[in-house]
Amino acid sequence: MRKQGNTAVPAQRSAAPGPGTDRAVVPPAPRGPARRTGPVEARLRYWFDTTLTRGTPALVGWLALACLALVVPVSALLVWTDQRAPATLSSRIAAVWRNTGQTLRLGGEVGPPLRVVLSVLLALIALFYVSTLVSLITTGITDKLLALDRGHARVLESGHTVVLGWSEQIPTVVTELVAAHAPRRRGVITVLADRGKADMDEELHATVGATGRTRLICRSGRPTDPVALARVSPTTAECVLVLPRDSPHDDAEVVKTLLSLSAAVGEEHPVRVVAAVRDDRYLSAARLAGGPLSTVLDMDDIAARLLVQCVRQPGLSLVHQELLDFAGHEFHTLRAPGLTGLTFHEANAVSPVSSLVGIVREDGTVVLNPPGRTPILDGDSLVVVAEDAGTTHWAATPAPYDPTAILPAPPTASAPAAGTERLLLLGWNRRAPRIVEHLSRHTPPGSVLDVVAEPRTATVSGIRAVTEAVGHRLSVRHHPGDPTLRDTTDALDPTGHDAVIVLGPDPRPGHEDPDDRTLVTLLHLRAREREQAGGRLRSAGGRVPVVTEMTDDRNRLIAPLAPGADFVVSGRLIGLLMTQISQNPRLTAVFEELFAPGGATLHLRPVGRYITTGRDVSFATVVESAARRGECALGYRAHGSPHDVSVNPPKSQVRSWHPDDRIVVVAPAE
Repeated sequence: MRKQGNTAVPAQRSAAPGPGTDRAVVPPAPRGPARRTGPVEARLRYWFDTTLTRGTPALVGWLALACLALVVPVSALLVWTDQRAPATLSSRIAAVWRNTGQTLRLGGEVGPPLRVVLSVLLALIALFYVSTLVSLITTGITDKLLALDRGHARVLESGHTVVLGWSEQIPTVVTELVAAHAPRRRGVITVLADRGKADMDEELHATVGATGRTRLICRSGRPTDPVALARVSPTTAECVLVLPRDSPHDDAEVVKTLLSLSAAVGEEHPVRVVAAVRDDRYLSAARLAGGPLSTVLDMDDIAARLLVQCVRQPGLSLVHQELLDFAGHEFHTLRAPGLTGLTFHEANAVSPVSSLVGIVREDGTVVLNPPGRTPILDGDSLVVVAEDAGTTHWAATPAPYDPTAILPAPPTASAPAAGTERLLLLGWNRRAPRIVEHLSRHTPPGSVLDVVAEPRTATVSGIRAVTEAVGHRLSVRHHPGDPTLRDTTDALDPTGHDAVIVLGPDPRPGHEDPDDRTLVTLLHLRAREREQAGGRLRSAGGRVPVVTEMTDDRNRLIAPLAPGADFVVSGRLIGLLMTQISQNPRLTAVFEELFAPGGATLHLRPVGRYITTGRDVSFATVVESAARRGECALGYRAHGSPHDVSVNPPKSQVRSWHPDDRIVVVAPAE
């Protein structure tokens, strides 16, 4: 016999092939002992398999026969082994029937055949009803669980925060929202993205961790679909965050999401929206689609501005991160009716645990670093840096300071012309032209920017276009080459530059992580640094700062650190910025002022500019000295901790100041 599946068919003997006849190929016999199947058993198995294909009635029949085959013998054994069993055979058979009927819920009635048949019929009807009811309940529960697992159930919440989309900012945004909701009695964060609910839950649980009293709810669906948007109840939400996509080519989807959101909530129920795009060509369209209550950030432009600020002042990214996350001290706006009539300088002096940096007028106008004589009017709010809005309080008397330690401000005079600078840019991406444009506005005329990048068509055309745009303000020279190769970077001698900027390529699906090439470049710079005298990358003018743009904050933790190194994780900073604005919309104008060219911005300045070093001086003395110069001091960076910064220390804190300490101030741009 030769088996085919579960069916055995006779194997024909092979005969000598004749003309036009194919030789029959007989498969080799399996090795080892094999169980032979007889023709009767094979036909019975085939017949059994055939009956199973006839649907539910056949399955029910076989199930009934199988149950009877088990229940009847066991019932008979119970009756025959019972000492109280009836003596006659008919009575014992009736007892067997009763046990069988009770077990299978068939009634178990005895008597005339008609009575037995009717009892069995009623039992079958009851069994059918109960089975159907259980099946319906099970199916309903299963469908509900499947719907919940698919993330299609609607969220009925009010005052919650909605996050639309999935990108590199999602861990940062959700983590910061959880921290912002921690003081609340209960908080709800809902995430809607075109991904599986189970995958989102698992990834957020791994990256965010415990959420405390804040509930995190994920729903699956396209944010561009108004029907899917209804699942997260945006109409009753406190704020909606629309995350930027990972590619600037997908900014059109952000605009479409904002249009769908407007259609879902309607004009009668406007909702606050915070969104971000990467390509400024979609910025105006996104703001129109978002409506009057929307805030749309230009992600690439903000990242370029931050990176250029860090080039001018290494270490500034740490200050931005401290002020933007909810872990420590951050910006707050609060009303202070008791300070009406005081000047800004006087109000700052009576704030022992908070740093005043600006005023919000009654019409919403924000003035950062106002003159000290500016009066606080009725209806004004104050912009403060504090651990929490509730921790800010006012003292009855100003904080004491040491006037003997304050250095006089130099007389106002025209600043001497700065010498030209030479900068080195390793790598090229879509943000590079903006970085070059911002550098041209902050460097002295005649400065030089050396660009090391592979001679790709898009790169060459981009360098040529930005060279024409900056004109004589900055001389851009392209050096074709791979910045991840040691010979390429050494040929330009990084020590001969005033600053080095490291950029990774744009992320592309199916390609390596952009940070991988950035880390390799940093390793080469670190090796070059160790070869220099004193173990530091130095030029004739001193330490050469290296500012690196990274896409993943986790890679920053493994990057080779060096004195003067700074990292700008653009995706994380944008996520922090969006979260801050979502919790306090009045901070939008504050951040616009901080990042705007020519406005009041953050600076790291030598402490020797304000006080006498080498002696114990309170931070209140530093604040007073900065105020006399028209600046707002709000923290410091100690010389022994280049990768740590203290934001908003108590004004009563006394410490010995080192000449290499830096003071964090809000001051006009230089």
